[in-house]
Amino acid sequence: MPAVVSTAAIPRDADRVAILINPKAGRNAAQLWADRLAELLRKRGFQTELFTDLAAATAQANRWHADGRLRALVGAGGDGTAAELVNRTAEGVPITLLPAGNSNLLAGYFHLSRDPETLCRTLTKGVVAKLDAGLANGRVFLVMAGCGFDAEVVRRVHARRRGRISHGTYARPIIEAVWSYQFPELRVYYQQEGGATVEQSARWMFAFNLPCYGGGFRIAPQADGSDGLLDACSFRRGHLWPGLEYAASILLGQHQRLADWTAWRTRRLQITSEAEVPYQLDGDPGGVLPLDIQVLPGRLTLVVPAEAVDRG
Repeated sequence: MPAVVSTAAIPRDADRVAILINPKAGRNAAQLWADRLAELLRKRGFQTELFTDLAAATAQANRWHADGRLRALVGAGGDGTAAELVNRTAEGVPITLLPAGNSNLLAGYFHLSRDPETLCRTLTKGVVAKLDAGLANGRVFLVMAGCGFDAEVVRRVHARRRGRISHGTYARPIIEAVWSYQFPELRVYYQQEGGATVEQSARWMFAFNLPCYGGGFRIAPQADGSDGLLDACSFRRGHLWPGLEYAASILLGQHQRLADWTAWRTRRLQITSEAEVPYQLDGDPGGVLPLDIQVLPGRLTLVVPAEAVDRG
């Protein structure tokens, strides 16, 4: 259940909905779901437009938001689609998701449904939640950032992408990375609450806004998307056998007891390396180090079911 977040009612005058269909996210199914959602919304009196062009969808959403008429910008896709929508819209633009991607961590966390009838109810009777986001080298991310091995796998997956990604798509890149990735040293710098800068060494590095990660791994289960902080964590050793130990410990929920594990909360951190090390944002390739990450309190405005938010 999500932590306590700031919520508000959807404004009554917000009667317009823009729906973006990500062509890479299983378009045939996504198109059918989006068409049905648009039909249901129009029957309820909402002006609804469907888009397959990202720039057109976000531009219309920005205009409607500036006029006070936007109910939500709906992304029919996954976490990458959600991040693109936030990066291309003004702060405060309400978004929600019709989960149709390979990775739907954000939608799963807030119980957003791909069933058009259920999502229609969310848009008519849900609430607007204000959540933090992260900023990595100038790009907004919503769930997490990762540096090192997992980012190398993501880089390999997307380098050979020819269509929709499935879980099986990761098998070969993982095997290749296990045998070829060298786990170069990462230097991590962050500020403590008192202002002192701490430096540490790592081989695996993560920064979480929400407690979500692919494959059901619970690496930072304490991460809170409404506390104005990022939950950073790292493992110190590299290579195959430590990696297998870390994975097993995470699955068992025991990794935070390992001597190699370090975790802290911070508003900002920097990561560098003498080698060319990739990083990933919300499951998509981000680039290579160095990386500057900071929290953006309240940057994400998300329309969610009222029952999905724990108000204490």
